[in-house]
Amino acid sequence: MGKRRQKPEERIVMRWFLRRGDQLVIASILVMAVLSGAAYFGVQKMRSIDYIDIDQAPSVEYQFLVDVNQADWAELAQLPGIGETLAKRIVQSREMQGPFLDHSDLQRVQGIGPRTVETLRGYLLPMPQAEAIASDAPAVPAS
Repeated sequence: MGKRRQKPEERIVMRWFLRRGDQLVIASILVMAVLSGAAYFGVQKMRSIDYIDIDQAPSVEYQFLVDVNQADWAELAQLPGIGETLAKRIVQSREMQGPFLDHSDLQRVQGIGPRTVETLRGYLLPMPQAEAIASDAPAVPAS
């Protein structure tokens, strides 16, 4: 059996184009999409939303205060000059040696000196006076 050869007139012509009805459907979908986008941007423009340029926005200062006797190491690590290691040392010192009675007591932690304490003073809550702290000593009745 040999192959049958087609005559040039018998060749099948394949059309790669869409039918006229399909073209109209696609064109109408595209027109609706463009009109919807234009309407959306028109409504957004009418709302007159003012976007904030972050480079031009005024900076806002928030006061971040920490109680050294209550804060965990993650809060202490946020302080300037205190990283994760020093923060964990502060918590460990507080647990082993008791609460800090004054900000200068932070110097008992290895790696914290007077200069670091002075830097931190603006970020630490004021410490109560040692006399104002209740202790475990029995109360002496007034005579």
